Amino acid sequence: MESEQPESPQHVTPQHIPPGGIERRRAGWGEFRHAYPGIIATFGVALLFLIGMDIWIIAKRVRYASEIKRLREGMTGSERNKTDLILSTEENKLRVTIELLKRQARGDKALHLSLSVDSGALVLERESAVLRRMHVDMGPEKTVGTPPDTVRMTIPRGQRTVERILEARDKWEVPLWVYSDRGLAAPADRSIRGALGGTAVVFTGGTVMYAMPSVGPLADSTYIMPGSVRANASDLKAIAPNLSAGMTIYFY
Repeated sequence: MESEQPESPQHVTPQHIPPGGIERRRAGWGEFRHAYPGIIATFGVALLFLIGMDIWIIAKRVRYASEIKRLREGMTGSERNKTDLILSTEENKLRVTIELLKRQARGDKALHLSLSVDSGALVLERESAVLRRMHVDMGPEKTVGTPPDTVRMTIPRGQRTVERILEARDKWEVPLWVYSDRGLAAPADRSIRGALGGTAVVFTGGTVMYAMPSVGPLADSTYIMPGSVRANASDLKAIAPNLSAGMTIYFY
């Protein structure tokens, strides 16, 4: 009696499984939410924060507009006309001043620096001949210090001159307000060698142009000292031989 041989099972590929043998399906929102609760919570908090900021800004704008309207309603017609004329005159005065500075810089026959504050373009030039063009970052305008001893650091405008040039071996006394602005404890000796990087320029009026240092409280790429100018170290090193005390820089 012949024994029956079992038939070999045939390989059947389910229709819903691709040829590679790996079943792919798109996870639903519920599965994603249960798998990554931390990410969802972070996104939710960030979204609520942004919405809250938008509401706050809109509320401030509405309040300012309402206050301006109230003040203008309390003025006579002549007072309103005078106010509008003053505002227009001040705006035009600033524009004229900037244009005059640009023209003066282009016509300066001596070697000088020109800095366009809005675009962050710094050029070393002589009588409109550009010798080197560089990009710089402007520090923000900010009130610094601890009340009542506070100082308003503003973006420089106008004509300044080079007061001194510092190198990596030179010491610079870091202002006390820089430490408080950064939330750092100020050391007893704030005179730090290389605190303004390898090359730095101090202009009349206290404005500083520096490169990011490797020591001190300014050694942070995310922080620019208010009211100052931060340039690339390679650019400052390249133009350093051409800089001297008394040299003019035009901020416009």
